[in-house]
Amino acid sequence: MNIKDIIKELEPLRLQLATHPLYTEIEEIEDVRVFMENHVFAVWDFMSLLKSLQLHLTTTDIPWIPSKNPKVRRFVNEIVLGEESDIDQSGKSVSHFEMYLDAMKEAGANTVQIDTLINHISNHGTIENGIASLSVIDEVKDFMKFTFQVIETRKPHIIAAVFTFGREDLIPDMFIELVKNIGNNSTSGLGQLVYYLERHIELDGDEHGPLSLEMVTSLCEQKEDWDEALQYSKIALEKRIALWKGIHKTLKDNNAIFA
Repeated sequence: MNIKDIIKELEPLRLQLATHPLYTEIEEIEDVRVFMENHVFAVWDFMSLLKSLQLHLTTTDIPWIPSKNPKVRRFVNEIVLGEESDIDQSGKSVSHFEMYLDAMKEAGANTVQIDTLINHISNHGTIENGIASLSVIDEVKDFMKFTFQVIETRKPHIIAAVFTFGREDLIPDMFIELVKNIGNNSTSGLGQLVYYLERHIELDGDEHGPLSLEMVTSLCEQKEDWDEALQYSKIALEKRIALWKGIHKTLKDNNAIFA
């Protein structure tokens, strides 16, 4: 098995995401708010997945010694720089998560639940209890639980595969669809969200996505590694599909109430 085999195996799931009815359901600013209030948790837990890769594939110990793979090391550090310290519309250095929160506030989305989780973690609460205490749909909780289960494997090839096929390699397809729909919406208050989406398309489509494929290839050294990479990547995509389905149902339920 190789990287091309994984891409081929995952294509049906990727197609489900690329053509998901959620995209066409997002038409009004109220729909955008519901989407963001649920999707923000995926924006947040992405950073823990990325930081886990940084711990495994670069050197964070003191005294410092060089890690084994300079190309992978550079790639991971570049992504950390871009995700944790990008530049927003005003030229301020912020993480993409903070950029997303600013976009939520501009759009009038509710940040109470994500703020509750961040406060819980900041006060040394466990991620398990933090997730359990949230008043969000089950699909959001399941999505985050899987992310931290992946991190707990402590296997770089699994973490890298989920990062690549469940996140980085997936983002351009998903977000281009969202930009198309949101871009056709004349409602004000979405400027920062569109900027955030376009930054992801630019970085992940042109730079991060292709390099992440190389990272997975370099970390899968034997058949068992490839098998696990495929297994966890499939679950990652299934969790994303479930998340999209949960948000889609919430939107349809809300629209039915106000119809």
